Amino acid sequence: MDEKQALAAFAALSQETRLRIVRLLVTAGPEGLPAGAIGDAMDGASSSRMSFHLSHLEQAGLVTSRRDGRSILYAAAYPALSGLIEFLMRDCCGGHPDICDPAFKTLSTCCSPSVTGACS
Repeated sequence: MDEKQALAAFAALSQETRLRIVRLLVTAGPEGLPAGAIGDAMDGASSSRMSFHLSHLEQAGLVTSRRDGRSILYAAAYPALSGLIEFLMRDCCGGHPDICDPAFKTLSTCCSPSVTGACS
């Protein structure tokens, strides 16, 4: 991920509803969720409001969409989210791994299949 892509991602995530949507989709897993379920989870937001936010996240590369019959399913774009984390951490330790160790430990705990909800 380059700086321009990171800025677009951060701009998209700087809005409360969009941040909540991304977190919901990360939790939902690769299969994603239908737009209606996302709207319900966002306090029953209107379909036009959800469309606006989901479009913004998709343009920033943070979510993907696919048609499944009459529904559109949205999913977190895990490679882009990983790229954003990598962008932030790329130069973090400057030759001192102990500086980044707490972040790596947190990520390894979150990503451990045996630990559910560790990063909630």
